[in-house]
Amino acid sequence: MERAIVHMDLDTFFVSCERLVNSKFKGIPLIIGGGDRGVVASCSYEARHFGVRSAMPIRMALRLCPDAKVVRGDHELYSRLSHTVTDIIQEKVPLMEKASIDEFYLDLSGMDKFFGCYKWTDEIASAVTRETGLPISFALSSNKTVSKIGTGEAKPGKMEIKLQEVQPFLNPLSIKKIPMVGDKTFQLLSRVGIRTIQTLSEMPVLALQQMIGQNGSELWKKANGIDENPVIPYSERKSISTERTFTSDTMDIPELKRLISGMAEQLAYQLRKEKWLTSTVAVKIRYANFDTETKQSRVAYTSADHTLSRVALDLFNKAYTRRMRLRLVGLRFTGLVHGSHQMNLFEDTEEQMSLYQAMDDLKNRFGSDAVGRASGFDFGK
Repeated sequence: MERAIVHMDLDTFFVSCERLVNSKFKGIPLIIGGGDRGVVASCSYEARHFGVRSAMPIRMALRLCPDAKVVRGDHELYSRLSHTVTDIIQEKVPLMEKASIDEFYLDLSGMDKFFGCYKWTDEIASAVTRETGLPISFALSSNKTVSKIGTGEAKPGKMEIKLQEVQPFLNPLSIKKIPMVGDKTFQLLSRVGIRTIQTLSEMPVLALQQMIGQNGSELWKKANGIDENPVIPYSERKSISTERTFTSDTMDIPELKRLISGMAEQLAYQLRKEKWLTSTVAVKIRYANFDTETKQSRVAYTSADHTLSRVALDLFNKAYTRRMRLRLVGLRFTGLVHGSHQMNLFEDTEEQMSLYQAMDDLKNRFGSDAVGRASGFDFGK
């Protein structure tokens, strides 16, 4: 059976959310970001016309588009609308993967005999816009890679790429359109004259492996429209957690707070490494008499440890209400979706983003304990 895989992407999601609550933002260059020293989290098509792009320093964006309106962004609004869209789509399809706060994959394989997959997808997109006011683009093809590339080409709009059309569709496009091609890979391939997907698809697999390592064969497959990765069912129940049971019960508050900060940092690093974002933080404490308290809080999707540590410490203060020794503390992040530092762009300055990258690089090379914030670092190790 031929697969029918859809990629859906909410158009300029943060911008569209802001325009829902403030009609004055419609039709003007709009930048969502974190202040003068921050970076662009999202921007309208009117701003993109001037060369503004996501993750660009806001100072540079304003030099390109001086008349742009800069809005700091409403984390709660974006998270709430993302959940609403998720619920609408999940109700209508047999299998859905939430790839990030504003991206979804649907597996409609076999449904063409009942509805027609393209028609069914179009009706789902219309329902999202009708019920939320948010525009959404999509592409339908036989696999995730082609559908994601298709959505990028269709925006704002919709597209179907039939099986026999896959290679003619991919061939003229830049290799940068392939999701796994970052700046370093693009520069490396460009230096040897590989700039279009067609040229890449015609390369010997062994030559690609020699150039870029083990990812060479995977990249060759994608250039040839081959992707067997399944749509992974979405579940809010996914979580990561850690806890510490003390050998001796304690009420050393500074040490407990240091421990929780360290837990938040380690779990946030795990989120970033595995490309997750969390929307819920929970802190658990257990008193010496085994009474247990748990407090949790919803947050905007994030993987930033300075944000998560702040929330975790606030929850600890709310949970620890008795002057009694503790035998256990724990921290859990739930409501996970795939995404790479997406929501953090609102709070992060260029310096903070560089710091995260540098710290994660050191942890990747030398281990997760190689470097850490002083507030959560165990100097006794």
